[in-house]
This record gives sequence, C-alpha cells and structure tokens, in this order.
Amino acid sequence: MAIVGFGFTKMLIQRKSEVKGKVNINNNVSIQDVEETDLSLGTAKQKGLKIFFEFKSEYQPDIAEILFEGHVLDVEDPKELAEITKGWKKDKKLPKTIMEPVVNSVLMKCNIQALIMSKELNLPPPIPLPKVGGKKQ
Repeated sequence: MAIVGFGFTKMLIQRKSEVKGKVNINNNVSIQDVEETDLSLGTAKQKGLKIFFEFKSEYQPDIAEILFEGHVLDVEDPKELAEITKGWKKDKKLPKTIMEPVVNSVLMKCNIQALIMSKELNLPPPIPLPKVGGKKQ
C-alpha cells in the first residue's frame, strides 16, 4: 500500500455567531466512497484506489463549522483491488491496513488546513495546541 496523491474538492468554513463562553469542538473523518481508478505514475500506468473523504469540525454550541471534502489516491496490489472495492460496496468498510494510513493522511492534511482557516475567522483552533505552563504556587 502506498498513498500517492491527495486533493481537496471542497473547503468550507463558516462562522455562525460570536465565540462566547465554553466551546466544544468535535472533529470527524468519514470515508464517503471508494472506486478503482487508473493512475499514471511517471511513464507507468496502473490501477489504484480513489478514496473519497469528508472531514468536519463542528464548534458547539452552533458557533462555526469547517468542512473539507476530497480524495486520497492509493496504489495496491492489482490482485487485491477487486476484493477491496467489492468489500466496500458490500459493507462500506476498508481493510485496517488501508484505513489507518488513509485516515492518518487525511487528519494530517485537514488539521493543518483547519488550523490555518480557523485563524482567519478568529475561531479557536480545532485541535489542541501545545502550551507552556509554569509551576503553580
């Protein structure tokens, strides 16, 4: 398995009201669809997977929302492609060996982009940032 491409198809950030009091932020990644695709890697052509995702950060109470949609391109053993897509169509599940790296890739790219975009709308960051703390007396 090798992730060879990543692309956004939708980026939405919407601030609905002012930030007041305690804010809860729920982040979620979901796989929307999986399909076989033809990939051109240099001069070589081969089959791969196009895995469509949705990333959402919801600021509660209904303060803001960040939504990204896109796809990850993945190269697999050609013998396994049909089995993977067949399993997706039947159960809407991917094998763990594919799911983990795909979701980690989506989280890495989307969290960085969400952090940048939240700053532009003066929203709290959607992921916890490191803090330096002194000793309490």
